[in-house]
Amino acid sequence: MDTKLLELLVCPVTKGPLHWDADKRELISRSARLAYPVRDGIPVLLENEARTLSDEELGL
Repeated sequence: MDTKLLELLVCPVTKGPLHWDADKRELISRSARLAYPVRDGIPVLLENEARTLSDEELGL
């Protein structure tokens, strides 16, 4: 994921920062507890396409 692009992107739900998970190829919004997929290098920032993060994944 391009770091300059990552600096510009925010969570569409909370408007908070997103963190890149290279292993799962997802953008993580800790505040919304959502993981947005990245398909073919394109972030899919749609709430209905995101998966909910578990407490374990968030480190809680």
